[in-house]
Amino acid sequence: MNVELLIDSKNVGASNGKTFERIDPITGELASRAAAATKEDVNRAVMSAQEAFKTWSKTGPNERRQLLLKAADIMEAKSAEFEQRMLTEIGATKMWAGFNSMLSAGLLREAAAITTQVGGDVIPSNKAGTLSMSVHKPKGVCVGIAPWNAPVILATRAVAMAIACGNTVILKVSELCPATQTLIGQIFTEAGFPAGVLNVLSNAPENAPDIVKALIEHPQVKHINFTGSTAVGRIIGRLAAENLKPALLELGGKAPLIILEDADLDGAVNAALFGAFMNQGQICMSTERLIVHHQVADEFSQKLSQRAAQLTAGDPRGDAILGSLVSLEAAEKMHQLIQDALSKGATLTAGGGIQGTIVEATLLDNVTADMRVYQEESFGPVKSIIRVNSVEEAIVVANDTEYGLSAAVFTQNIQRALSVASQIESGICHINGPTLGDEPQMPFGGVKNSGYGRFGGTSSIAEFTDLRWITIENPKQHYPI
Repeated sequence: MNVELLIDSKNVGASNGKTFERIDPITGELASRAAAATKEDVNRAVMSAQEAFKTWSKTGPNERRQLLLKAADIMEAKSAEFEQRMLTEIGATKMWAGFNSMLSAGLLREAAAITTQVGGDVIPSNKAGTLSMSVHKPKGVCVGIAPWNAPVILATRAVAMAIACGNTVILKVSELCPATQTLIGQIFTEAGFPAGVLNVLSNAPENAPDIVKALIEHPQVKHINFTGSTAVGRIIGRLAAENLKPALLELGGKAPLIILEDADLDGAVNAALFGAFMNQGQICMSTERLIVHHQVADEFSQKLSQRAAQLTAGDPRGDAILGSLVSLEAAEKMHQLIQDALSKGATLTAGGGIQGTIVEATLLDNVTADMRVYQEESFGPVKSIIRVNSVEEAIVVANDTEYGLSAAVFTQNIQRALSVASQIESGICHINGPTLGDEPQMPFGGVKNSGYGRFGGTSSIAEFTDLRWITIENPKQHYPI
């Protein structure tokens, strides 16, 4: 499949004609061949977006809403096409691809609803006869940088609310799934968005640092949002700060799921299985650490291990529940995590098998702090069970990480659950539910090294607008000089 850039609503090749290839992680065959954008292409895209901003920022909320709703309908209609592209580019299962299309359509509909919420407030003034207002105004040209793991959801999230607030956007797609994510640009064009409102760039992996730097440093770019690894997020955050540009960063995670001694164990097992192994654990909110009270640890470990062993892993073209990891390097990391933990005393209770990029649902019990899997984000289907002796110890272990995105706690004592939730250092915490969950209207984001800022619902307005203070005053007022 050949993929072109989208600039000014036109499909074009890179300015120098170069392309790069993405290989199917399972078959080793060509999945897509995409245009490799240059700095010249960056400038073309930014100038297109800047020109479009002049009129799009003044477009009424009803028109913006109708276009977003139309894009949502088109996205749902293209679910099968997304499925095929996700399968070949990242080895995703049909279930995961379908969920991506469904939630992304929901993101567009939520963005459509936000168009009439971008308002402001009247603020009492100390000056008699003065009307003081706070007003949200669109920032201008925004850059959205999306990852590969939930390619439709995270690329749609990178652009939807910014556009709803009156901005224009340049979407820089992942090098691992350019065909999947550029389809979003085609949807916006088909929906009738004016030229330049959404431009889409793909780049060769070796050019990523230069392309990202050029986007952030361009004088017409006013805001950056990035979803991806903490290591890359640090680079983007630093570049943005050096250029005095705001950034929204949603980065890595090491989500803890605490199971206390009075938990509904069957419910906890269901949540753990889903949270740990959905999309092979390649989700920033994936359950990474199962922190279990010692009184129920044996029973929980046995039940979860039995369920995990039943999860089939294989080529997603078949009926496997777990599909492929994104690369052989990712699978090799799973092998290293397993071997390191076993060498230091952990017990393998489920899985452990690896064939190419296919990795079985794997559980390591009796994990301790000296093991790599205790601290490192696995971003795969290798998960740790950590036994604790008290709720206080559970909280300490939950917070013993650089990350702070999602968390969960299982207990039938809701007052205690709320107390635990308030002490966990995370942007998200679920009580008696999985760490994995997303809804378009919810404030989504983390703390610590999981980033800052919030996607979703009305919280997005603060991210994608500038709050201005405007007054209407008495021209004949008295001044002291």
